[in-house]
This record gives sequence, C-alpha cells and structure tokens, in this order.
Amino acid sequence: MATVALVSRPASVLPRISSSCSPAILSAASVSTGQQRRLQHTLVPKGKGGRSSSSGISATVFGATGFLGRYVVNQLGRIGSQVVIPHRCDQYDLMYFRTMGDLGQIIFMEWDARNKDSIKRALEHSNVVINLVGREWETRNYRFEDVFVTIPQQIARAAKEAGVSKLIHMSHLNADIRSPSKYLRNKAVGETAVRDEFPDAIIMKPAEVFGREDRFFNYYANMRWFGNSIPLLSLGKNTEKQPVYVVDVAKAIVNAIKDPDSNGKTYALVGPNRYLLHDLVEYIYAVVRRPFVAYPVPRQLYHLGARFFAMTPFEPWTSPDKVDRFHQSDMKYPGLPGLEDLGITPNTVEQKAIQVLRRHRRFRYLETDLDDAKPAKQINY
Repeated sequence: MATVALVSRPASVLPRISSSCSPAILSAASVSTGQQRRLQHTLVPKGKGGRSSSSGISATVFGATGFLGRYVVNQLGRIGSQVVIPHRCDQYDLMYFRTMGDLGQIIFMEWDARNKDSIKRALEHSNVVINLVGREWETRNYRFEDVFVTIPQQIARAAKEAGVSKLIHMSHLNADIRSPSKYLRNKAVGETAVRDEFPDAIIMKPAEVFGREDRFFNYYANMRWFGNSIPLLSLGKNTEKQPVYVVDVAKAIVNAIKDPDSNGKTYALVGPNRYLLHDLVEYIYAVVRRPFVAYPVPRQLYHLGARFFAMTPFEPWTSPDKVDRFHQSDMKYPGLPGLEDLGITPNTVEQKAIQVLRRHRRFRYLETDLDDAKPAKQINY
C-alpha cells in the first residue's frame, strides 16, 4: 500500500485537554484531531519501487506466450505494470508468467483470435496494446495472411475504438512485398493494415532476434545432429545479418511506451555489428566447440529437403519459407530511429552468445571460457 504523508494542524490551534481527563475523552480528542489532517498529494509516492510500484501502464500483450512475449511481460512486470495476457494455450505454458509481476498484476484470459468481441474484452481496460502474434509456419487453421494481416488489423481496429493511447505492432526488418519469403511479404502487408486502422501505431522492425529460446542461433546449432557439414546457400557469403538481442527488443518496447513522442514512428531494431551469414554460423560452432564445415546447396535442393521437414503435423524444424528468410540480407534503414534513440545500448553477439549456446556443448566443455572462440568478422556498413 502506498505511504501517505499527513500534515497535522499546528499545536496552537489544537484544543486544550486537561491531563485529568478520562482515557475515553483523550481517545475521542485524538480521533477528532486526526480527521482534521490535510493530505499532501504531491508527496504520495508511486508505491515501494520495482514490481511493487505503479507505473501507470495497463497493457494487453497479444502473443505473450511466444519467445519475445515472455521478455516483454517480464520488463513490464518489473516496473509495476498491470499486464493482461490473452492466451489460447495450455495452462502449464502460463506458469512462467505468474512470478513476473506483483500479486494481481498479471491477468490471464482465454481469447479467440477470430472473435472480435473476444479481442475487445481483452483490451477494454488497457491503455497500451502490444501485438506480438506471430508464427514461423502455416497451418490449415491459420495461414500467414491470418496471423500477420487479419488478426493485427482486427486488434488495431479494436484498439482504436477503445481509445487506447498506444499500440505497438511487431513486424520484421526485412518485411517487403517483393520478398521471396511469404512470411516477410505478409509482414509488410500487415504493417500497412495496422497503419490504416491505427495511424499512430508504433511499428517495431527487428532483425533476426537471438536469445535462449530463439529459432535462429539454436536452429543452426542443432544442425550438428545431421553431421558436421552445414548447408548454406552460396556458402552464406552473399547474405548479411545483423541479429539483435531479445532483451534489447523487449526494453525497446517498454521505452517506446514511456516515450510521449513515439506515436506514429517506425523503429529499426538491429544489433551493433553486421556479419556474413557464413562467419556468423562459423562463430556459433566455435562457441559450442564443434567442427564447422559449410557446403553450398542449390536453393531448389535446399527447398526439397526443407519441404520434407515441413510435412510434419507438429512444429516443423524448418521449411522452404524459412530457408528463404534466413538467406535474405538484412535491409538498412539509416533514416529510421533505432535502439539508441530509445536510450538502449545494444548488446553484441559476442557478449550473449555463450548464454544462448552453452547447452549445445559437450559435457567436458560446459565451463570452458570463450578464449578459443575467435569473434566473427564484422562488415562495415
């Protein structure tokens, strides 16, 4: 409970009470004195600080159960925000969120992405809406058009009708209607759809995000199960990547909420260093202390192998669309604000790679330092 500063009346105006009065009279006098105190609102603090404070943010985070969503909820909860988490998953997938905020600050509710009333109920009491809904593969129920265009459009429309002050939409750095990747083409269409419904929406365009549970660094590290040779289009020497750390992206979202001038802006979120895909994957295998041999694969042959994995009824390890997306160079947006404009110093791959990749090492190398892992060669841009 917030501490309240009280100022008593001057002693000169307090009624004189004889020391011979009974305890009942003294008690009544003290009550009447307390009722005449005046509250100094300027001295009322915003809670105890940290997760027990009140940030004034009440956020609905769609897609919170995904990779990035867990970090965003954690960043919001640690500053004392109320977070509504619409979900359509198993209850055991929600247990990680329960400790991310103070008691009663993390609220769970089931929602149907195709039910407009369900979307409205999820955000009707929030002043911030964050859309992190995403998926790397298509299903019969949800195509990329549904996930990246239709659902974000409905969320933006509901947020506008509810009078939400800030809407943050997660896109991709390489979102382009001309991209060979269907994933990235629909990301570009989704940006336009959200802007049409909510002109002041904040668009976040991160590069490939890496972290403990990512599907980028771990994707290439898991290729060791198929042998020491790593298939790359053109040996990965025609593809440039600028990966960004997941915590930096989560902090960027929170800082954009706090920034009163962020409405209507588009942010390009990239790491501080740029690499060739070949050099980046080589560094990944140097960190996990495993041999690395890259061999070129024609795009059609790579698609054929990826199509085999995509046939599974469960989450596919890879797909032809993912092959195209990972082998597309990260676009450059020198005119767009980035992490630095939101007050964030981005972490480098070399600073965080060991946290992500240590589990891919053999037992005898678990505690080995990174002295033998030569940093990946950077590209000037």
